[in-house]
Amino acid sequence: MAESTPQPSDSPPAPSLPPLPPSEVLAPPIPPKKRRTNAIIIGSTAAVIAAIVTTGIVVAGATKGSTIDDDKPTTTAASSVPDDNGVTEPDPEPTYGEVDAESFSIDLRTTARQCFGTAGCNVTVEPDLTYSGSSADIDPDAVYEVTYEIYGDESGPVIATAELTDRTSLSYRPSLISTASASTTLSVEITDIQTG
Repeated sequence: MAESTPQPSDSPPAPSLPPLPPSEVLAPPIPPKKRRTNAIIIGSTAAVIAAIVTTGIVVAGATKGSTIDDDKPTTTAASSVPDDNGVTEPDPEPTYGEVDAESFSIDLRTTARQCFGTAGCNVTVEPDLTYSGSSADIDPDAVYEVTYEIYGDESGPVIATAELTDRTSLSYRPSLISTASASTTLSVEITDIQTG
């Protein structure tokens, strides 16, 4: 009998590998990690927007209501003035003059008049207030309630109040006066000033 010679095969022989343990054979493959680039971009954008909005609110709150008034005395809490001994003392608080009924003069301005022959007239008047001193004497942060009496109404004196704020802003309600005749002269007098 003749020996057979091995025939070349078309495929290489399989390498010998140790058998896999049973736990690895049954386990599903682990998926690759997903990139979280979108979440990071969205989170960063939200943080930037929140910072911009917060900065805008802080800046708006800091500037709200701030005005510059040339007549207003300027003070700074941090500044100080050295005395002769070299010791620094804080700037004193600004002082304002005393405001009372004699500090103002008042007139009436007629804005409407309706007369009814011998029955008299209905007259609408507004106060015209003038301060007799320097406006620097008036505290710009105070509210002055000016009470005045209007004479000439057929029922007796009419008491009204006006509010002076920020040195120059006068708030009031026009007064309706009923006179006995068209020739009745109206007059006005300041009776009290309260500072608030």
